[in-house]
Amino acid sequence: MSALRGLRLTAASLALGALALAAPASAAPGDHTAVMPVIHVMGILNGANGDGNGNGASKHGGGSSTSNMYYHGGTSDGSAGTIGVETTPKVYLVFWGSQWTGNDPSGEASILEKFFGAVGGSHWNNTVTQYCQGIASGSSNCTGAFSFAGNQLGVYVNSWYDNGAAAPSHPSQSQLAAEAVNAANHFGNTGVGSNASAQYVIATATGNSSSGFGTRYCAWHSSTTTTSAGDVAYTNLPYITDAGTSCGANFLNSSGVSLGPDAGITIVGGHEFAETETDQFPSTGWTDGSGYEIGDKCAWNSLTSDQSLNGTTFPVQPLWSNATSNCVLSY
Repeated sequence: MSALRGLRLTAASLALGALALAAPASAAPGDHTAVMPVIHVMGILNGANGDGNGNGASKHGGGSSTSNMYYHGGTSDGSAGTIGVETTPKVYLVFWGSQWTGNDPSGEASILEKFFGAVGGSHWNNTVTQYCQGIASGSSNCTGAFSFAGNQLGVYVNSWYDNGAAAPSHPSQSQLAAEAVNAANHFGNTGVGSNASAQYVIATATGNSSSGFGTRYCAWHSSTTTTSAGDVAYTNLPYITDAGTSCGANFLNSSGVSLGPDAGITIVGGHEFAETETDQFPSTGWTDGSGYEIGDKCAWNSLTSDQSLNGTTFPVQPLWSNATSNCVLSY
């Protein structure tokens, strides 16, 4: 697939599927286990993709796929049981590093707090509730299931400005994973099962993003394993407006109207949020045969538009619905 050259070609998706990476070179002492983590990348709008660690990857046209997703069996997480989806999703926002202090030119912190404060219980996020866990691996429907991804009001729990010291100038995957574990400790989620439906959004400040942002990806989500608190799901969310149009600034809706310079903040943030809800520990939840998740299959789709989430409007992309075998904005 050739690189997209303009925003008007947004019906094609450059969202990237699962990539297995080498185990981190370093980890938080005594906490991370030596696993081979998997990340799911949201590709940029008009260029080549990669995994954020200097590794290239082929581009995929996820938005053109019509195949449904299926369940991959979940992850056994000690006394928490087998987890495939977030049944009562909880979002913890982390603004990492002293680089945030007095340095938020696009107001991304406030936008993210308002978005996650509004997304729970919304018609847009309700699409995730058709996906479940506790069914046979390989199943593409949830007939007879008892445990589904949730969409309750108040999914946003709190924010932490971890600004006592500077974050690494361009944090690695292992450093981001360690910060997610720090966040779990900060919020008191220190026992097995306490992270069963939690996700930690690690937001880095302007000019402080991990390598490859804006040239190979917009954001990605992954998980890390701890000895005491089970598996911890987290998102690497760079300072989205730094990437400009490559990550959604002034994205055009189907009528050719710009969604504004800050549109990418919630388009990308919502993409990773929904994917973590339905594939909390990649890739053991819901993906299609090519590894695309609920957001990948509809990334940079022409249905991307302003939507009212509990009375406040935000730009969001559609999500994949197995029920209709299509990208939808509500369910």
